[in-house]
Amino acid sequence: MIINTHSHIYDEAFDNDREVVFQRALEAGVEMLLLPNCDEKTIKPMMEFYEKHPDNVRVMMGLHPEEVKEEYKTKLAVIENEIPRFARNDSGVLVGIGEIGLDFYWDDTFKNEQIEVLSEQLHWAKELGLPVSIHTRNAFHEMFKVLDHEQDGRLSGVMHCFNGTYDEAKTAISYGMHLGLGGVITYKNCGVKEFLADIPMDRIVLETDDPYLPPIPYRGQRNEPAYIVKTAEKVAEIYNVTTEEICKKTTDNAIKLFKLVS
Repeated sequence: MIINTHSHIYDEAFDNDREVVFQRALEAGVEMLLLPNCDEKTIKPMMEFYEKHPDNVRVMMGLHPEEVKEEYKTKLAVIENEIPRFARNDSGVLVGIGEIGLDFYWDDTFKNEQIEVLSEQLHWAKELGLPVSIHTRNAFHEMFKVLDHEQDGRLSGVMHCFNGTYDEAKTAISYGMHLGLGGVITYKNCGVKEFLADIPMDRIVLETDDPYLPPIPYRGQRNEPAYIVKTAEKVAEIYNVTTEEICKKTTDNAIKLFKLVS
């Protein structure tokens, strides 16, 4: 059984076959999907999917760094106002703050604002006792400066779609983070493969980031939750263990980190 710690199955890319895709995930052994929010517009479709599948879905709330533009304060306020409604839910629907982070890949016009928004959302996580799902692209230096300032023993979470160096992996772990491994680990040019076996197995979790970044042999196609099996197989190969062992260990890690309840 597998817990997929990062899926956007609510995305419009699945509007024509979402339930079929979900069934394929269940058949592949994916017992739970964790859905990170992106902005104020994705709350509704995300929650609609949760309400259809409350036994197999949990959600996170956050503002994605690429959504930090001119009206970021308005977007952030909408998300912040929604959080208490989910945080009080006894079913444990809200399991994290995410997808949050820093992304300077295309543009750093709103660099300072992204840092401000990240810091604010890290405060939410600490106040609520929730882990975070952190997106970092072309921004590890700045990310670690923020984490160094904000980590007071209360922060935990996942460096989503981790694709950094060994030193960056060790630094992320030192700040209480797990490494989120997805389809990129199957790519020929992924440097993480070279050192992953040196990372403690209790610091990794599996994800897809669907509909993005599909693993080999699906590269170039729409990614979907069931494809996490290919990631598990590659990770098992790197650690020289069985796929079943990787699935069990990463599922146990996710349950502990996100305090998942059935």
